[in-house]
Amino acid sequence: MKNVHNWYFVQDSLDMICNEKLQKCWELLFHHFVVIVCFGFAFLVRRFVGFAMVALLVEINSVFLHLRKILQMAGLANTASFRLTSLVNLGTYLVFRILILAWMSHWLALNWENVPAVPCAMGMMGMAIMLPINVVLFYRLLRSDLLPSHKK
Repeated sequence: MKNVHNWYFVQDSLDMICNEKLQKCWELLFHHFVVIVCFGFAFLVRRFVGFAMVALLVEINSVFLHLRKILQMAGLANTASFRLTSLVNLGTYLVFRILILAWMSHWLALNWENVPAVPCAMGMMGMAIMLPINVVLFYRLLRSDLLPSHKK
């Protein structure tokens, strides 16, 4: 049952490919691809697994992202439950996505001399890709859920 976390990303990617329009989900598909490559490498070489596990803290926020989407799909976007979920989602997004990825980037920047070239490059590229994607997605969530001029 090794590398079971990658199966989640593979299955979620396949679901998006089959059920979503590409222009609506390309960022998430790209995100999943980067995660699969980075986690796959860590488990393949059996190194940097702790670093990869810290990255999994990001998925704590996924619970609230999915709950938010379920509430929207159920037509409950104008309820107190949705507003509470939205606030918890934004808070966990900041902590478990933005701050964790920023910490990981900072750690790599401080320790790059102690990390072999290939995993260091992969980590830096992964962080350079993931952090901006997550900042943009956070902005979209913030605009959608909190800024009244952008609400439908």
